[in-house]
Amino acid sequence: MSSDKTRRDGPRHVAIIMDGNGRWAQARGGPRLFGHHAGARRVREIVEACPENGVDYLTIFAFSTENWKRTQIEVAGLMSLFRRYILKEMQDFVRQNVRVRFIGDRVKLDKKLSGLMDEAEELTAQCTGTNLTIALNYGGRDEVARATQRLARDVASGRLDPEKVDEETLPRYLDTHVLPDPDLVIRTSGEARISNFLLWQSAYAEYEFIETLWPDFTAAEFHDLVSAYAGRERRYGGVKA
Repeated sequence: MSSDKTRRDGPRHVAIIMDGNGRWAQARGGPRLFGHHAGARRVREIVEACPENGVDYLTIFAFSTENWKRTQIEVAGLMSLFRRYILKEMQDFVRQNVRVRFIGDRVKLDKKLSGLMDEAEELTAQCTGTNLTIALNYGGRDEVARATQRLARDVASGRLDPEKVDEETLPRYLDTHVLPDPDLVIRTSGEARISNFLLWQSAYAEYEFIETLWPDFTAAEFHDLVSAYAGRERRYGGVKA
């Protein structure tokens, strides 16, 4: 179990850019989808590690709005993987008291997948343990654009006074409006970029860019990163008193 200090000072919300599945597979002589399947299995271990590390919210980047540019075979394989993953894990999420949410634009997703997403959210709606949010067909710029459209419609209809729009207003229209902002963002695989992930929400998040490929990322490494966060000084633009 984690120490009291980890629970008190550690991150409440951790977001992860799960990168490196393809390279992991290629290093083993397998197709990229082999790596994606290994990466999906890794998610379970990290979700299970959240309670003992004092992490209440976990958000994972599963498929971006830019990932449609990949080969048709890889995209189709990923969509099939997502469907199977939700079907396989749904009952376990309930048993583990994990609440599941999805963020991203569902319009482009096939009806079977979007239906399973709806079902998983409904089935776990009463769960009170770890909050798992899966970003699927998600992009930070796309999210802000969609949020702005909703805000503009409310202004046009008279439900919202444009003079009262401030930096506290837009978050109410984002996909993540029911979630706290992430405290810690982790990116695996050695790449040091944020890839259009939670752009608004991560304004004051701490970042960790690590070399480990996602299928090799363990609960022990997750614990080390969460523990290291507790030792950081967070000033939010101010200075130490």
